[in-house]
Amino acid sequence: MKREEKNQQTRRRILDGALAEFSRQGYGGSSINTICAAQNISKGIIYHYFDTKDALFLACVEECFDLLTDHLRKQTQFVQGDSEERLAQYFGARMAFFKEKPIYQRIFCEVIISPPNHLRNEIQTCKQGFDALNIQILEQLLAPLTLRPQVTKAEVIDTFQQFQDFINARFRASEMSLEEFEDRERRNWKALNILLYGVVERKEKNNV
Repeated sequence: MKREEKNQQTRRRILDGALAEFSRQGYGGSSINTICAAQNISKGIIYHYFDTKDALFLACVEECFDLLTDHLRKQTQFVQGDSEERLAQYFGARMAFFKEKPIYQRIFCEVIISPPNHLRNEIQTCKQGFDALNIQILEQLLAPLTLRPQVTKAEVIDTFQQFQDFINARFRASEMSLEEFEDRERRNWKALNILLYGVVERKEKNNV
C-alpha cells in the first residue's frame, strides 16, 4: 500500500471516529481519548493529522457542509414547478440529506444554533458555500415575484435570517432528535413561505 493511500485511510479513520464522538457528545462534551479508544489509535497519530481538537472539529464541520451543499446543488439543479413548489423541494432535499446521513445532524445543529464562541470565524469560513447557496436559492425564488416598492431583496434575505434566529432559539442542539430537527426544518420552511407569499389567501383574478 502506498504511503499516500495509507495516510488517507488513517485520516479517514480519525474523521469517522470524530464524527461519531461529536455526533454523540457535541463539541464541548467530546474527548480525544474516546476517539483514540474507539479507533484504536494513539493521540500522537491524531495530532499528526490534526493539531488540536478544534482543528478536528472544524474538519468535521467542513465535511458536513461540503457534502450538504453538494447534495443541495444536485437536488435543486433541475427543479420544476412554481416558486412555492421549488421551495418545498429545497427543504425536502435538506431533510433527505440528514435522513440519509444522520451522523452530521448534531454537528449541523450545533454550528447553526450554538457554535463554540472561539470558533465562530473559522466555522463561518467552513459554511460559506452553504450560506452562498441559500442566498442564491432565495434570490431565485424572489426573481419571478414583484416586491413592494419599498422592499429590497437584501431586506427580504435579512428578515428571513432573523426568522431563522428566532426559530433556532426554540431548540437546543444537544437535545434535538431527528423528529425535532424535522420540526425545525418545517418551521423554517413555513416562515420563508409566509415571508414570500404572505398570510392572506390569494384569489385568481377573473379575466375581463
